[in-house]
Formats: sequence, C-alpha cells, structure tokens
Amino acid sequence: MTVKSLDQKLAAIHRDPTGCKEFIIADAKDADMAFGMAAPGEICGSNEGECRFKTLAEYREQIRQVIRQGVVDIVLMSASTSEKLCLEERLFENSHITPAIRANDASDIFAFRGSNIPSEPAYPFRTAQLDHAQCGHLDCEPGERAAGADLGLYSVTFNNDRTIDLTTLNAYNEFRAEAERKGFRHFLEVFHPNIQDAVTAETVPYFINDVIARTLAGVATAGRPIFLKIPYPGPEALEELVAYDPHLIVGILGGSSGTTRDAFQMIHDAHKHGARVALYGRKINNAENQLAFIEFLRHIVDGVISPEEAVRAYHSVLEKLSIRPHRPLDQDMQETAGVMSYGGDTPTPSGSSNQSSSSQATSNPIDFAKMTSEERLAYHMDRLKNL
Repeated sequence: MTVKSLDQKLAAIHRDPTGCKEFIIADAKDADMAFGMAAPGEICGSNEGECRFKTLAEYREQIRQVIRQGVVDIVLMSASTSEKLCLEERLFENSHITPAIRANDASDIFAFRGSNIPSEPAYPFRTAQLDHAQCGHLDCEPGERAAGADLGLYSVTFNNDRTIDLTTLNAYNEFRAEAERKGFRHFLEVFHPNIQDAVTAETVPYFINDVIARTLAGVATAGRPIFLKIPYPGPEALEELVAYDPHLIVGILGGSSGTTRDAFQMIHDAHKHGARVALYGRKINNAENQLAFIEFLRHIVDGVISPEEAVRAYHSVLEKLSIRPHRPLDQDMQETAGVMSYGGDTPTPSGSSNQSSSSQATSNPIDFAKMTSEERLAYHMDRLKNL
C-alpha cells in the first residue's frame, strides 16, 4: 500500500513542532451526515431558476476526482461513502491520501430542512460502527481491519451545562476505549457552544482552549486525537493553544462558504499563527471548480502565492474554463464574516443563475506526495505562469 502523506507529515511535525513547514489539507465530504439531500450542493442550468441538488452519485464522483488529483492529504466521508469508495472500489490503496469517516454525528449537526434540533443544546450520538468502517461488517477479524478506514472525526460541543457536557464527555470516553481496542485513530473536532449566551462572545476562543486542555489532560498517548479541528479563533487564541502543547497539532475547520478570499485568507492566517491542518467542507464543495480551488489552497500554504493573488488567479482559471463565477472578482476579493456552525448555514436551492455545476478533473493529475519541495515549487510556479 502507498505510504500516506498524512503519516509522513505528522511524523515530521512531531520531530520539529515549531520549525516544520508541513501542512495537512483535508477535503471534508461528510456533509450527508448533516444536511441530508442538500449535502452535495447545487447544480444549476444556464437559465435562472434551473437549480437542483446534486445526487449522491454526483457527490461521490467529485470525491473520486479529488482522490485522482492527489493534492489533499485526507478525504473525510460518511461511513456509507467510505464503504463504496474505500472498501468496494479500493480507491485509496494506491493513493497517498488517507480515507477518514465521520465517526459520530452529535445532534448539533442535524441540519436538514425544517430541523430546529441544531438550536437546542448538542447531545452526543453515533451512527457509524467502527467495524463497518474498517471491514464492512461487525466483528472484524484482526487481519480484515486494514482494508478500510482507520481514521475518524469525533465531534464534541460543550455548552457550559454540567449535565449535558458530562454526557458528552462520557460518550467520548466510550468511543476512545473502543477505538483503541480496534486500532482506530481519530481527530477531535471541538465546536463552539451551539446555544445562545452559553459563554460570552469574547470568551469563546479561550473557553474552547481550556475545554480542550481539560478534556485531554487525563488521556494517555494511546487514546489521544492525532490532531484537533476547531473554528479559527484568531491569532492570539490560536497561538496560545499551539504554544500550550506543541505536540497537540491544531487544525481549523472552514465553516460556511463565504467568498473565495475568505477561504484563502483563513488558511493563510491559520498557517501563519501555528495551525498545521485545515479541513474545508462547504468552502470546497461550493466552489465553482473544486480541483482548482484545492490547488490554490496548497499553493497558499506552500508560500507560493498570497491569498489576494490566489483569488485573482483562481478567477483567471474559471475564465479559461468558461465557468461563471459565483461573484464578480471585486466582490470575491472581500473578506466577510463566516458562519462556523452546521445549523447556521443550511443550503437550500436558490435558483440563482450565477451558480456553476462544474467540478472538472485536471487532465494530468499530480502526486504531490512523490515530489520534493523543490519539485513542488517548480510545478506551482510553472502553473502560475500559465494562468
């Protein structure tokens, strides 16, 4: 099996936590665990009002394209999609990309149409069975577990409520014990409180930092997450968390789509202030061209291009591919306030004529994991000259 870039990068970061330049990018294609039929995003025709949700088959084809492209390090999926692409189609066997599943689906991501559940205090819940992710059936034999995904996302939301938060912690304890016994790794997502006034707005980033430190203080190495996933908290709170324990690798989540500048600036700023992972879901999935968008994320964290330059270059790519952008360039260059919760940004078919259906594969996929840093830089610079 091909060596996974995730494992190589994690090892490099732990060897030199403060000096390592490696950065892990994940495409979060697990939205069917939250939005239901809206998860794949929209596909729109040339006429105004001709919009529909993409099908699950179309959504999975987008994931196949991302795997073939080979730029990201992780693809996060629902267990049902992982079964199809990982266990049945074996798409990750000869790829440096690591498959991962959403290992739990707490109530605050029940963001389907008509749902008011995300407005209530988050309650722990888990649909996925680890055995199903690893081998496709319950009670895997030891030799079967390596066939499927051995990595999952576990989400927790704390609302400053003793009863509910202790329930959340107990569920996480049970998950960790099962995962360790079955050789299943996880990364930990810590959402902001999902009820109003649980914590004052200015305290939230530091509440999250303290919750993380407290939650993991009693967890030995074998049970700890391989990295964190949190809403980008700003420079000060991020640097505080990174400095607290350099071996607790911090990653940021993308939140709502926003502008292209939002996405590019966030990954740049997070990297600058110590994050070593970015997991983008809606920001990638709602991009006009997902593969080009992903390439520019990589260009930015590799220091090849600035966020501002990347937005302009991305629009040039869209123009060359005859893809209509969601927004004019001047609007797409603006930074806006993002939404960091699932429930705060549930997509619905808008019928707007400026949506594009294209998510086109590159004609010559590049395996970045096999390149030296010099080769990656030369490749990026050559591409930028032709934009």
